[in-house]
This record gives sequence, C-alpha cells and structure tokens, in this order.
Amino acid sequence: MREVPSLISLCMESIKKELIHGDDDLVPAVYELPYDLFDTLVSRLPPLTLQKLQTEMPFDDRNDHEFTDDHFRNGRKRGRYWNFNAAWKALFNLRWPDLVDQIEPVDWQEMYWETHLQNCLDEAAEMALLPAFYGCIGDIRIPDASLKCIGFDAKENHVTSDYVKLSYHCQHFGCYSRCIRLQNVLCTAETCHLLRTCKLKSLVLGLIRSKEHFDGVCRLLNQNSETLTSLEFIHCKLSSDFFNGICNSLIMKGIQTHGIQNFSITSSFLENNQVRLPMGLESFLSSGRSLRSLKLCDSQLGRNFVNMAFNTLLNISSSISVLDLSENNISGWLSDFNKRSSSDPFSSSFGKSLQSLRVLNLRGNNLQKNDVGSLRYALVHMPNLEVLDISDNFIEDEGIRSLIPYFVEASERCSSLADLNLEKCDLSCNAVTELLNALSTFKGPLKSLSLADNFLGSQVAVALGNFLHSSIQVLNIGGIELGSSGFKELQEGMTEELKLVKINISKNRGGIETAKFLSKLMTVAPELTEVNAAYNFMPVESLTIICSALKVAKGSLEHLNLMGNTWAYHPAHASMLRGIEHNGRPILILPSSSASDAPYDDDP
Repeated sequence: MREVPSLISLCMESIKKELIHGDDDLVPAVYELPYDLFDTLVSRLPPLTLQKLQTEMPFDDRNDHEFTDDHFRNGRKRGRYWNFNAAWKALFNLRWPDLVDQIEPVDWQEMYWETHLQNCLDEAAEMALLPAFYGCIGDIRIPDASLKCIGFDAKENHVTSDYVKLSYHCQHFGCYSRCIRLQNVLCTAETCHLLRTCKLKSLVLGLIRSKEHFDGVCRLLNQNSETLTSLEFIHCKLSSDFFNGICNSLIMKGIQTHGIQNFSITSSFLENNQVRLPMGLESFLSSGRSLRSLKLCDSQLGRNFVNMAFNTLLNISSSISVLDLSENNISGWLSDFNKRSSSDPFSSSFGKSLQSLRVLNLRGNNLQKNDVGSLRYALVHMPNLEVLDISDNFIEDEGIRSLIPYFVEASERCSSLADLNLEKCDLSCNAVTELLNALSTFKGPLKSLSLADNFLGSQVAVALGNFLHSSIQVLNIGGIELGSSGFKELQEGMTEELKLVKINISKNRGGIETAKFLSKLMTVAPELTEVNAAYNFMPVESLTIICSALKVAKGSLEHLNLMGNTWAYHPAHASMLRGIEHNGRPILILPSSSASDAPYDDDP
C-alpha cells in the first residue's frame, strides 16, 4: 500500500510548483515561514526554484557574502543565507558526486551554474559538429536530461520554448561562469554575444584552426581582457597572425600590458623553425608582467624556437615560477645560455629571471648527456627551484653524474628542491647508486623521487634501502627490475621508521618477496597511504600475507593496487578481505580474471 503523504509534504510540493510558475507574490510570504519549515523547503527545492527564491530575497544583501550589522544581528536572515549555500552544495553533489570533493569550499551557487553551463556548451558543441546542423548556436536545444536536473520538465505546459534553448542558459547563468572550455565550433561571434555576461578568469580553447574560429577567439579574449588570468590552447594550429591577434586582443588600453598569469599551449606551431620568435608571441611574453606560468608542451618545437622564447623571458627579467617545455625536441637549447652567462657571469638580467622559477619540466625533450651539463649551470641560477622533471630523456650515466655535484652543492646551501623525476633516462645501477648516496645526505626538503623504468636490477637495493631512511615521502621505483632478491634486500634493510606516504613498486617481478616486503613496510611506515604493487608476479598465497599485515598494522593505508598479479578474485577470499577498509571503502584493488590470464610482460 502506497504511503500517504503528510500535509507538510503536500504544502511543500504546492509551494515549489507555485514558485516555478512565476508567482512573485509568494516569495515574501515564504520568507516569513518558521525557521524549521523554511529550512525544510530550501532543502527540497530544485535548482531553478532555489535560484528564484534566493534571487528575490527580500533584503538587500541577497547577492553578497557580506552582511550589515543589522543583518548580522538578525540571526534568521543570516542563517537562511548560509542554508542556501548548503543547499547548493547538496544539489551539486547530487548531480556531480565525483567532482564535489575536488573543489575547495566555494560559493556553491556559482559553482553549480558554472558547471551546468559548461555541460550545456559541451552538449551544444556535439550538436553543432554534426554535418546536418544548420542554424543558430543559441537555438540548440538542451537535452531533456539536463533540463530535468535543474527542475524543468519539457512536457509541462508552463515551460516555454525559450527555456530549452542554449541562449536562455547563457543569458541567465553566464554571469556565474568564471572558467569555460570551448571547442572550435563554438568560437564564433554569436557565442561571444551569448557569453557577454561572463566575467571569465580562465578560458580553455580546443582545435582552433580556421580564420572564423580565430576571429571568434580574438573577440572573446577582448571581451574578457580585464578579468582573464588563465589561457590555454589545446590541439590548435598556431601561426604568427594568430599570436598577433591574441596579443592585440589582450593588451589593456593605456598600459600596454595584459593580465594573463597562466599561459599554456599544447598545440602545433605552423612556423616553429623561423629565425625569430613570432612577433605576437614575443610581444605577449614581453608585456606579460603578471605572467607566472608558461607551458609550451607537445608542440613540435625545435631548439631555436625555445631558445628565443627563453631569451625573451630573460631579457624582461620575468617572474615566472612555472616553465614547462615538455614533449618537444630541444636538444642543445641551453648552449647559448651557457655562452651568454660565461661572457657576463655577473649579469643581473638572467639571475633575476630564474630566481623566481619553482617548477621546471623538461620531460621528453630528446636531451642528451651534454645537455645535462648545460642544465647544471642553469640550475645554479634557480635557487628556489622545487620541482625538476627531466624524465624520458636519454641522459645516460654520464648525464646524471654531471648533476650529482649540483645536488651536493644544493644540499650545502639548503636547496628548495623537493621533487625530482628521472624516469626512463637510460640509467644504470652504478650511476643511480652514486646519486642515491648523494641524496641520502641531502639537507634540502627532497620529498619525492622517481627512478621508474630504468633498468637498475637488484644490486641497487642496498642504496635504495639507505635512501628510504631519508626524508623521502613519495618514491616511484616501478619497472626497475628489482626481482625477488631486491625486495628481500630492501626488507632486511628496513630497521627504522620511514616517512613514506606513497610508493610505486609495480612491474618488478618480485613474486612472493613483494608481499613480504609490503608486510614489513606497513609496520615501519605509519604514514603510508598509497601503494602500487601491480604486475609483480605474486602468487595467490601473497594475498594471505598482505591481508594479515593489513589487519595487524594500525597505519593510514588507503589504496593498495594488486592488479595484474597471478591470481583472480575468488568468493573464498571474502572472509579474508572482510574489514580491510578505509572510511568504508575497500583498501585493496584486486586482480580481475582477465588480468590474471594476461600478466604484465615488460620484455622488449
């Protein structure tokens, strides 16, 4: 028998319908409801109705976080405002549960409508990309599922045709959007008009290749030039004319500068081998007094192009803290820097420019051992460097040995270096042992090190064991061929408490010794939260060892990845796994049947 609704529930449903139908006379009466009834109503309202109620608040501060003294003294009004924020967060969590934990405490009303509008734009882009599409972008119909999420039912008679169009959502919710992603098909003059109420801080643009899209981008940039601080281009085709347009669109009148703080390009350049930097890009970099992060990634750039961009930054004494040049082909790009600094070692220009640098990413740049020698000289001028990534470069043993003196000198002057990535650098056990011995006495705040995918073998275990007792918190030694003997050596060397928080030991062919190592690790690393032990050829009896250790250990382990090992989950394991959880979620990530049938094989 169906439960009979209470009188209060029926009244609440009636109020909800009246509010969305447009009965403006009802709003003041709603605010006179007793606190508990008002609170219950707010918690039940769909987004559109909640928006209407909050927008028509009968006191002046409905759109601000600040309150006058009178409003602070009026506990009911103040409490009701914050009830709105809690209600918006609940609605956000209901619709996007995977995103809510990724967001810092914010104005949840703003975040809700910003995310909703982004969804609408993404859906509109899919429609506009269809060959059969013809017409205005603003007339694109929003899917019924999205409309229902905010409280619209397209089947009800009171819903007018305007509500289902993209133009309506841009017009009413664009004022809440601060960050937007746009595909090329939406980079038009019409879209700029639709988004005219936005005050964008961040803009991500993808697949810009035609003049029409380029013109739309320039107009959108000009429209938001006073508020925009972050600009990113993904998979675009960039030319000199393109950069001229970007620079002209962003330069603020009267001061000949722009406010961009983060500039990122993951796109190809049509002219990357020219004798000078595109004038527009040079102007953009030169006028970027607020520029803090520059990323030119995966853009097929050559050494000359990158060298010219780097020298431009040096000449203007920039204050960039993040420089990402990953996935280009720039071997030899620092040789000119060496010549320049050697000819004038006391020049203050490049000294000031590099002193602010905190992150340097040179991953996958085809750097050779000679390049690392040049890099060492440049690193001396980066006293505040915290993150250095030179992974996926064939620097070999000679290259890493040329850096060891830098680490020794940096340690003596209390370097800021905290994160070092040397994955896939064609290093051997001997050179890495020398490096680890140097880093074991490092006086700086080194917290993270990756040596993954270098063929080091079990002989490196002794040096690794000593290094584990340093201040290291995050260690990636996946795919270094430790083998069972290497894990056994590591286990025997762990005699003191470790500061490890995360460790990756995957793809090391450790067998059952991997499980024994993990069992010991859990007893000496109380702050350990995440372990990747996938693809280690562990037999099924390893699960018993690991589960026993987990039940005894009183640490804070949250995730233990055991995928790709030589057993599959079986119902008989259920009792063994019972209670092995963190905050109600299973700690172990176990192999599937398919994974056990096809174990990892890293043989070439």
